[in-house]
Amino acid sequence: MSQLVSPGATVASLQRLGALDPVDNRILLCHALGLSRTGLITQSERALTADEAARLSALLQRRLDGEPIAYIVGKREFYGLDFETTPAVLIPRPETELLVELALERLPPQGRVLDMGTGSGAIAVALAHTRPDALVTALDVSPDALAVAQRNAAANGVTVRFLHSDWFSAAAGATFDLIVSNPPYIASGDRHLAEGDLRFEPAGALTDHADGLAALRRIVSGAPGHLTPGGWLLMEHGYDQSVAVQALLTTQGYGEVQSWHDLAGIARVTGGRVISA
Repeated sequence: MSQLVSPGATVASLQRLGALDPVDNRILLCHALGLSRTGLITQSERALTADEAARLSALLQRRLDGEPIAYIVGKREFYGLDFETTPAVLIPRPETELLVELALERLPPQGRVLDMGTGSGAIAVALAHTRPDALVTALDVSPDALAVAQRNAAANGVTVRFLHSDWFSAAAGATFDLIVSNPPYIASGDRHLAEGDLRFEPAGALTDHADGLAALRRIVSGAPGHLTPGGWLLMEHGYDQSVAVQALLTTQGYGEVQSWHDLAGIARVTGGRVISA
C-alpha cells in the first residue's frame, strides 16, 4: 500500500494538499515535523526524509479515517491553556468556555466550586488558573479521565482537588458556593453519536444512555444539598434542551432560572441559584 506523502516532498508542497481541511493539514504537518506555524514559512523548502514522510502519512491517514485531530496530536487548547487530550476524555470545545465565563462571574472571593464530570479537567483547571484564590474540586466516575485531569492540572500549574465519584457520592457533607457541570446529555440512539468526532469519544461522557436528561436530573436534584444559600448551579446541555432544563430547575425550587447563548446563538448553558431560607 503506497503512503500518502513521498520522501523528498517539501513543506511548501505539503501545505497545498487537498485531502484535508487546511487547518487540520497544518496542525498535522507541524506535529509530524516538530515545527511551529512560523516554521512552516521559514522552512518551506525543507524536504522530508523517508521517516518523516512515513510519520506524516500515518497521521494524515488517521485523520482521513475520521479520528479527531485532538486525539492524534494528543492535546487541545481551551480557555488559552493547553490540555492533554486522550480517548479517555471528551475533547474540550470552544462553546464550553461560556460555562467558564458564567462561573467566573458568580464565583465569590476564596469561593468553593465543584466541577462535576470533569473529564480532561478543562473547566476546573481554567477556573483554578484564572482564580487562584478559589478552592476548586472536580470529580469524575472514570479513573482514566481523572488521571488525565490530574496531569492537566499539574501541567498548567494549578491546584485542584480531584475525587473519584459517581456524581455526589464522594462529596457527602461538602458544600460549595458554585457547582458547574458539562454532563452527558445526548439521548441514547441519537444519530450524532455515529457521526464525526463523536464516534471516537468516550460514550459515557456523551450520552446518559437514556433520554439525554438523566444526568442533568441527578445534578439538579442533588445540588441543593451541596450549595450554600444563594449558590449557583450552572450546566451545559444540548442545543434543544434549555426549556426542559429550566423546567427541572424550576420544579426543584431554584430561583433566577435562566439560559445563556453561545457565540453561535444556541442556548448552551442553563442555571439557577438556591434561594436563601
